Amino acid sequence: MPEDAAAPGRPMRADARRNAEKIVAAAGALIAEHGADASLEEVARRAGVGSATLHRHFPSRQVLLEAVFKDRVAALCAKADDLLAQLPPGQALSAWLHAVAAHAVTHRGLGAALMRDGDPALGETCHDMITTAGDALLARARAVDAVRPGITTARLLKLVGAIALATEREHDGPAEADALLTIAIDGVRTR
Repeated sequence: MPEDAAAPGRPMRADARRNAEKIVAAAGALIAEHGADASLEEVARRAGVGSATLHRHFPSRQVLLEAVFKDRVAALCAKADDLLAQLPPGQALSAWLHAVAAHAVTHRGLGAALMRDGDPALGETCHDMITTAGDALLARARAVDAVRPGITTARLLKLVGAIALATEREHDGPAEADALLTIAIDGVRTR
C-alpha cells in the first residue's frame, strides 16, 4: 500500500487499509480484463469507493499500478520458494516459468506501462526480485543436470516475456501461453 496514505510514523486506520486493499484488488481484476489503461473510475466503482478515496490512496495511475505490480511480484517470488521446497528442481523451474507466463498474460500491459511511465527504481526492484527467484530455481535445476548448459535466467525470462506478449490479447491467452511455454521448456531440458 502507498506509504503516503497515512501520516509518517502512524499506521493506516483499519478502514483506510481495507479500502486501499479493495482498490488494489479491483485494479488487478480490471487490468486482467482491459489492460493497464483500465478506467480509474471503474476501479473505484468495483472497489465500492468514491473517486476521491481512490485518489487519496493512489494520487496517480502510476502509484496504483505500482501497488498492483509489487504485490503480484512478491507473490510470484514467494511461489518460487514454495516450489523449491515441494518439487524436484527441474519441475520446480518449469512450474515457476509457467506461473511467470500466467502472471504476465493475466496482467496485460502492466509491466510495460510501469517501465514506460513509472519509476525506473520500482521496475528494477521488481525485475531484481524476479531474477533472484529465477536464479535460485535455475541453480538447483543445473545442480541436478535438469537443464542444458548455456541456459540463463535472463534468457528464460525473455522467452516467457515473448510468449506472454504474443498471447496476451488472445481470447484464451493464458492457455495458449501455457501450451507454447511447454513446447519451449522441452528445449531447455537436458537430453
